[in-house]
Amino acid sequence: MQARARTTRRFLLEAAARLFYERGYVGTSISDISAESGRTSGAIYFHFVSKEKLALAIVEGHHATWPGLVDKHRKAGHPALERLVALSFDVARAFRDDPVVRAGARLWAERAAIDVPLPTSFVGWLDTVTELLQEAHDGGELHPDLDPEVAAHSVVCAFFGLHTVSDALEGRQRIEDRLHDLWLLLLRGLQTKPAAAALLERVSRRTAEAALARVCVDA
Repeated sequence: MQARARTTRRFLLEAAARLFYERGYVGTSISDISAESGRTSGAIYFHFVSKEKLALAIVEGHHATWPGLVDKHRKAGHPALERLVALSFDVARAFRDDPVVRAGARLWAERAAIDVPLPTSFVGWLDTVTELLQEAHDGGELHPDLDPEVAAHSVVCAFFGLHTVSDALEGRQRIEDRLHDLWLLLLRGLQTKPAAAALLERVSRRTAEAALARVCVDA
C-alpha cells in the first residue's frame, strides 16, 4: 500500500511539474493539475494539502536529485577537474530531461509568489565546486594564481547563467553543446597547463561508454 501511495505521489508530482514549468506557479491551478494527471482534486489534496505544499515538494525534489550525482562524481577515480566537468554535464542533462528538476528551478525563480519558505539554491553547489577545485589545487591541476573558493563562485555563476539563457532561447535543447563551449573557455583559465579539448574528450568518451554499458545491462 505504501509503495502504491509513493507511486501515486510521484505521478502527481511529475504532472504538476510539467504544468508549473510550462505555465508558472500563478498560471497553474489544482484543477489544471487534476486534468493533466487524470486524478481528482481530492486525491491531489490528500497527498499535498495545498498548491503551496505541492510547489514546495517539487522544489525539495529538485534539490534531492543532486546528492546522489555529487556523490557519484566525488568517488570517481579521475582528476578533480574532470570530475567537476562530468558532474556539470550530468546536472545539465537533468535540467533538460527531468520534469521535477526543470519545474523546481522555475518555481524557485518565482518564489515571491509562493506563500511558503523554499530551500535556498546555489549554496550547496558553491560548496561542492569549491571542494572539487580545492582538490584540483592540491593536485596541481588548478592554476596556482587562483583561489578555489573565488573560482568556484565564478564557475557556478557561469553555469547557471548559461542555463538561464539556454532555457529562454532554446528550451535547453542544445545545453550540452553550450556547456562544452563554456568549458572550453573556462578551462583555459582554470588549468595549470591548459588542455581543455583533451579533457572534454575524455569526459565525453567515458560518458558514452557508461551509456553503452547501461544499454547492454538493460538489453
